[in-house]
Amino acid sequence: MKIVFINIKELLQIRDISIKKVAGKDLKILPSLKNAFLIIENDIIINFGKMTNLPNLEFDKTIDVSGKMILPSWCDSHTHLVYAGNREGEFVDRINGLSYEEIANKGGGILNSAKKLQETPFDTLYNQSAERLKEIITLGTGAIEIKSGYGLTIEAEMKMLQVAKKLAKNYPISIKTTFLGAHAFPLEYKKNRDAYVDLVCNVMLPKIAEENLVDFIDVFCETGYFSVAQTEKIIIAGKKHGLQAKIHSNQFTSIGGIQIAVKHNALSVDHLEILTDNDLNSLKNSDIMPVALPSCSYFLSIPYTPARKIIDAGLALALATDYNPGSTPSGNMNFVVATACIKMKMTPEEAINAATLNGAFAMNLSSSHGSITKGKKANLIITKKINSYAKIPYAFGSNLIDFVVLDGKIQ
Repeated sequence: MKIVFINIKELLQIRDISIKKVAGKDLKILPSLKNAFLIIENDIIINFGKMTNLPNLEFDKTIDVSGKMILPSWCDSHTHLVYAGNREGEFVDRINGLSYEEIANKGGGILNSAKKLQETPFDTLYNQSAERLKEIITLGTGAIEIKSGYGLTIEAEMKMLQVAKKLAKNYPISIKTTFLGAHAFPLEYKKNRDAYVDLVCNVMLPKIAEENLVDFIDVFCETGYFSVAQTEKIIIAGKKHGLQAKIHSNQFTSIGGIQIAVKHNALSVDHLEILTDNDLNSLKNSDIMPVALPSCSYFLSIPYTPARKIIDAGLALALATDYNPGSTPSGNMNFVVATACIKMKMTPEEAINAATLNGAFAMNLSSSHGSITKGKKANLIITKKINSYAKIPYAFGSNLIDFVVLDGKIQ
């Protein structure tokens, strides 16, 4: 099936295949083409250019998008989309003055979600997760990472990952999976945390790797959760099974998670709301992708990742949702892009780069996703008629997407 889009007002994020990510001042450059065409064949982008250079070919379908823009689908590199139920009660607790840590200490937070998930049958969990996935597809997401971590037992962790794999089989969106058994300590291990780390490394991880359920491994390296030493032990165990790390770090405190991630060549370090000069210097000496989660800061009323500090230091930055029931009950990447501009002072160009090409890099997908590039996946957002792409973050409460294309098919 060969489809041509004609009269594109502006075709955004056009890149050479060799460009895997952008950093520093380059984040402010968003290559584009006005009055353009785009040709896709089956699920691949095969050509694009100025309308004046449209080749005289036979097409199965011609779609006139006059006044509209096309950009690559959002690449959301950090989510916990597979979960059971919700935590609306904790939302009210926070309004009434309890902190995230206080809620966790009284049995809420991650442990609350884990209990619900353990009790939820596979089919129910799958159906709940599928509804969330269908919604984010309509909101423009074309690639997503899904973490476990709300199971905290081998059976429940595997259930989460099996749900994610079934979603990947049944929906056209690209899905990467991550084992996050080290998300929190179950109550029965509160007084013997190292025993739970041993369980993660020696029981959970081998079984999950044997079933080929994950692409990455993750750890919540944070005060009150997993120490730097425990994090390193889990990262090393993951390496033995061929799993690169993606680390939760510096959400509330800076305890050395970034340095351990750099030491072990992690793919990304995510959160980074608290970032010291030492942390920044460590990141400068690595190829790690920093990932900011602005809607988490919005929902919890915690500091935002210092995007300007990161970018002005010459580093790359990706944006993701952190979609989860406790701290970010939304998978809307459009809101993430808007919030990054409004609250983190990123330019629209920086935010779009961070949410597409750099997001793809943070999932090892930059060779196939994240830009308008010949040979890459035909995963596209077609906007409504807008004056400029700055309206995407500017009109933060409006749905500016006309339709989306995934794997070359209009959804």
